[in-house]
Amino acid sequence: MTITRRQFGKWAMATMLIAPLAFNISVADAKDKYVIGFSQTTTVEPWRVQFNKDLEAEAKKHANVELLVADGQDKTEKQVADVENFIRQEVDAILISPKESAGLTGVVEKAMDAGIPVIVLDRNVDTEKYTQWIGGDNVVIGEAAGKYAVELLGGKGKATGTVVEIWGGLGTQASHDRSNGFHKYTDAEPGIKYLLDKQSGDWKQDQAYNIMATALRNHEDITLVYGHNDPMAYGAYLAAKDAGREKNILFIGVDGLPNEGVQWVNKGELAATFLYPTPGAEGLRQALKVLAGEKVEKKIVLGTETITKENAPAILKANGL
Repeated sequence: MTITRRQFGKWAMATMLIAPLAFNISVADAKDKYVIGFSQTTTVEPWRVQFNKDLEAEAKKHANVELLVADGQDKTEKQVADVENFIRQEVDAILISPKESAGLTGVVEKAMDAGIPVIVLDRNVDTEKYTQWIGGDNVVIGEAAGKYAVELLGGKGKATGTVVEIWGGLGTQASHDRSNGFHKYTDAEPGIKYLLDKQSGDWKQDQAYNIMATALRNHEDITLVYGHNDPMAYGAYLAAKDAGREKNILFIGVDGLPNEGVQWVNKGELAATFLYPTPGAEGLRQALKVLAGEKVEKKIVLGTETITKENAPAILKANGL
């Protein structure tokens, strides 16, 4: 007969009540030890590297937590397999940051059906069957970027220019939200024109470089580039620099990592970036609340900040840079 981890826990608890001196473990230790699985999209992108660091640092603060981290390797099918493995292991809770909303919906529902609470971080899934979602409001971030772009291009009612938008991923809600928020303000300006159809850089600097290199060959006049994250905005900047045209183009991105986007803004390579805080640490704290039987909010929205050359030095100083 196969005994599951949860069945073993119940057996151990009963045994300790009968013969507590036979075990070098307390009832509280057995009850309060939690195994939490985390399925991360990828560990290649700098924002996700920071995401992992924040989560792991928070886990170290809790002696009763064993954190299992699975790298999805930027593949939806790998992430599905990782979460299914967590379900088989009967972990106490699952944190997941999906690569794609639709592709991870089924396995999130499967975990919930198995009685495992699931906290979705950053990108959402196409279901309400999850315990909690935590992340930045990408529509609000896109709106902030759109407002700022209008200012850079001449101001409300006067803005003019040509824009290259580089998407993070056509299958991710975060990318759609960042685009929709941005267009809310730029589309209201008849003087602003877009040069490309939707093109995905998959959140990666090298792919954005290639998109921008092609755009530079096809268009003599590019005023502004909006990358859905800082690495893509910076990749576009590098392509323009290699073409000798970077001084005539404005670049804005999203993420606001101190050692990345904020540095590029401080150097004048990006005109602005918009903070997209990582949800890892808060995700773990919320998971522990759920496991302790506390009621949690269905949705937690993390704040943003516009980072320009004016406030970038203070941010770098505050982060020891």
